Amino acid sequence: MRKMFTRKEIISVLLAVLSVILLCSCTDNNSVVSESGRYVDGYYQITQIKAKELMDSEKDYIILDVRTEEEFKEKHIENAILIPHTEIEQRAEKELKDKNQLILVYCRSGNRSKTASKILAELGYTNVMEFGGINSWTYGTVK
Repeated sequence: MRKMFTRKEIISVLLAVLSVILLCSCTDNNSVVSESGRYVDGYYQITQIKAKELMDSEKDYIILDVRTEEEFKEKHIENAILIPHTEIEQRAEKELKDKNQLILVYCRSGNRSKTASKILAELGYTNVMEFGGINSWTYGTVK
């Protein structure tokens, strides 16, 4: 004789399956994708297209170049300020007063900007967006 499942048993099994699916599909908080970009270690990684859109649409932001002074003098994005990634911990709170201000961070290829962005997030900056390196920036630079 075949046993019929009660409505309560079916609902319990469905809830258990749904719970397993949700647990397996979740990402950790260190890597969440949103409309703004990929959230990693307290900051967003965004595309250069998104960075340019923000530069064109926002009013109160900082473009932060974290390369060396020599690299900055060679070329940089217009209106960028320079704080080399090796000096972020010592200089950020003096030069980047508003911890909620939008800060767009770049370097040469994207490695130092990730390091600097993580440090800024650890220092309590809440609106940090890293967009890679000037090597692939196609929107113009100044010398």
